Amino acid sequence: MNARRQAREIAVQVLYALDATPEADASAVLAQYYDRFENDRGADEAEREPPDRGFAETLVREVSARRGELDELLTAVSKNWRLERMARVDRSILRLALYELKYRDDIPGAVTINEAIELAKRFGAAEAPAFVNGLLDSALHALDIRK
Repeated sequence: MNARRQAREIAVQVLYALDATPEADASAVLAQYYDRFENDRGADEAEREPPDRGFAETLVREVSARRGELDELLTAVSKNWRLERMARVDRSILRLALYELKYRDDIPGAVTINEAIELAKRFGAAEAPAFVNGLLDSALHALDIRK
């Protein structure tokens, strides 16, 4: 697994925790993640490429800072789903992907959507990949977001 995918996995987990505890500090939750999970890496994980910590930190910081705007975008494309009805993990993945689509010109839209689908496969329910794909496809077509 490459360093950026691992960074996205970390970011989703931290964003999930922040969604569950909105008053928490993003930097503190990220530090707790590293303290708890990075020290518990198994032998097979120790040999793989380490996560891009800088990328993970940027994702967490930027998504957290733009959460209100990202939620407005998400609400605009999710016509049949209220934000609070979405699974917390799906919301976290979608916020991350919408941030990348809107603000990261260095990441192709197709890569962002593929990565979000992979995150949904790993962390979401069985229907999460299709749900995430559908909403992000709607976002690309309905909103002023680059392709």
